[in-house]
Amino acid sequence: MIRYDAGDTIAAIATPIGESGIGIVRISGKSALSIADKIFVSKNGRRPSSFKAYTTHYGWIIDSRASKRNYTIHNTQYTRQEIIDEVILTVMRAPKSYTKEDIVEINCHAGIVALGRVLDLVLESGVRLAQPGEFTKRAFLNGRIDLAQAEAVLDIIRAKTDSALKIGIEQLKGALSDEINSARIALIEILSVLETNIDFPEEEIGSVNPKEIQKDLDNINRKLKNILDNSKFARIFREGINLVIAGSPNVGKSSFLNALLKQERSIVTPIPGTTRDTIEEVIDIRGIPVRIVDTAGIIEPKDLVEKKAVQRSKRYVDLADLVILLFDGSKRLSQEDELLIRKLRKRPTLAVINKIDLRQKIDRQKILRRFNPVIDISAKKLKNIDLFEETLANLVYNGKVRSGEPIWVSNLRHIEAIKNAQGFINQAVNALESKWSLEFIAQDIKDALGYLDDILGARFSEDLLDKIFSDFCIGK
Repeated sequence: MIRYDAGDTIAAIATPIGESGIGIVRISGKSALSIADKIFVSKNGRRPSSFKAYTTHYGWIIDSRASKRNYTIHNTQYTRQEIIDEVILTVMRAPKSYTKEDIVEINCHAGIVALGRVLDLVLESGVRLAQPGEFTKRAFLNGRIDLAQAEAVLDIIRAKTDSALKIGIEQLKGALSDEINSARIALIEILSVLETNIDFPEEEIGSVNPKEIQKDLDNINRKLKNILDNSKFARIFREGINLVIAGSPNVGKSSFLNALLKQERSIVTPIPGTTRDTIEEVIDIRGIPVRIVDTAGIIEPKDLVEKKAVQRSKRYVDLADLVILLFDGSKRLSQEDELLIRKLRKRPTLAVINKIDLRQKIDRQKILRRFNPVIDISAKKLKNIDLFEETLANLVYNGKVRSGEPIWVSNLRHIEAIKNAQGFINQAVNALESKWSLEFIAQDIKDALGYLDDILGARFSEDLLDKIFSDFCIGK
């Protein structure tokens, strides 16, 4: 990867490309204001370099390289072609900005031509196009946020539910960082005691009390364990679960999907096999992002199209985190139902009996012997859909609803680092119990500290930063 000078002034379009009301070109770096002076003409004639921080100004973006004639703004003649766009320009001065550098944001009309011409003009004025995530990377390198907070920015951008958004915001505010830093400080205090005794073994300077140190290490490990215990829930909020609706033909899978979506997404007819392909949607169920798939309800394919549909349905079932096995309560169990019951007996499955608004003929006891719980619904009448959502959420949370405001950690890099830190802390405890030399114990604690430093970015490699920020969009 090309390495650029961190002192370069950078620019990028910070909003999605397309037709909309506003599009933003963001400039950050030591030359941001001088570049703005070259291309922006304000209504009152003042230059951006004279503007106060956190102020916005109305004016025009001007290409001054064109010939000047026939058009006047503040006693300066321009051609109409020289006026690229009518804009609002915002100034944020270092160090009180997102990157801790001077930032200029040009709020343009969001057409692709207008935005593109403004960005081209900025780049041709001596600014470099930003790399993916480089604005946030500079916020980290300049000390405004730590690495865990920087990664939370991407979590906020990608949040699919309110719960995922809340987790991202809490991490951006520093909730996780505070907990990790608290553990770091406690480890540093233990390390200082050990190293003092290593360096001055004959002096009476704070002699080592193995029981006290072990107690402190156990407390630190407990803190880290609490963070990890919540991580599986946070990853669910961040990444969601894959849910597949399976069942025999005409049991109401498409109606059930429409009921969950609260709109008609699937075609519903009384003709068995109407759904001949998988239909995917992402929905929010009790704060959990759920990627839900309605599969083709065909057991014995009659042609090549149906064969392909069956193959795809089986593939989705095999990859699902949870299968919803739907039955028609108004009919007796069919051979297809029996086949699916046997096929899914070892898969995470929630049994749902549909069409409870009709006279019931299904053998409920046979289903109850294989699955627990079993939910009764009417997709057509929208009956017990809330009960299904509540049951699904309880299954995801393993029946436990967490109280309070736990520290959520959803990033796999953080989870692995915490686990590695715990491993070295456990080694230190074992070394204490075995009465090993203090040098070995101190080294274990240093290694544990290193992994906690990795989370916050107190130590990092360029390759790690490249990997983290390459997932960001260019304008962030």
